[in-house]
Amino acid sequence: MCEVMGIVNVTPDSFSDGGRFYSPEQAIARARNLIEEGADVIDIGGESTKPGTVPIPWEEEWRRIEPVLQGLAQVRNRPKTGTVPLSVDTYHPETAARALGLGATIINCVYAEPIGEMLRICAEKGAKLVIPSKALGTVPVSLRDGLLGTVPVYLDPMIGFGTTREEDVELLRSIPELAKKGLVLVGASRKRIVKKLTGEKVTGKNLGGNIGIAVWAAMNGASMVRVHDVRETVQAIKVVESLGGVVAI
Repeated sequence: MCEVMGIVNVTPDSFSDGGRFYSPEQAIARARNLIEEGADVIDIGGESTKPGTVPIPWEEEWRRIEPVLQGLAQVRNRPKTGTVPLSVDTYHPETAARALGLGATIINCVYAEPIGEMLRICAEKGAKLVIPSKALGTVPVSLRDGLLGTVPVYLDPMIGFGTTREEDVELLRSIPELAKKGLVLVGASRKRIVKKLTGEKVTGKNLGGNIGIAVWAAMNGASMVRVHDVRETVQAIKVVESLGGVVAI
């Protein structure tokens, strides 16, 4: 089964929906809507990682997401399936530790440098960790043999992070082999690869392409897809799973 992670950007400058859910109230409402649409996990980010973005200190990142985590503590239960896990998209260990203390259970780290510290924090808190797939070989042997054995890790091929469109296509094609190494999370939602594959030039008219990528990833071994359009993606994956088209992980 491939799970669906819904995106909540608590930022003023996200490439896709910057500013729409910047206030805690808007972000909490967005998360609740995604839960109702069927998200298996909610991923909360306080800093945009689009090209050219100026990094912010962890204190500002935490200021943005702390009230969202607090606000979701009591409103993320879903009938029959229970509490929906929260993920925090951060490369700051300080933010990660505080987020896990407020109930998050997954840290989504997009850079390799802090992985060692993130592994220690996640091991201590019993949390899961998402890391760039290329960073797996950079993890020190002592950590790889120890903490990687106790911390569930998702490998993210990092589509759209400093890559060309051609490289993004190859990263997608690498998912079946990557899935043989471990759990795989794919985040290609609303990225330029959709235009590459479809030729669509009108902004906002790429929903079909986004769903196509998510379904293809699910059918080829991805354990989770990170998306903006949760309802439509959940429906598409359910259909494919019902027809026996998704690889069992």
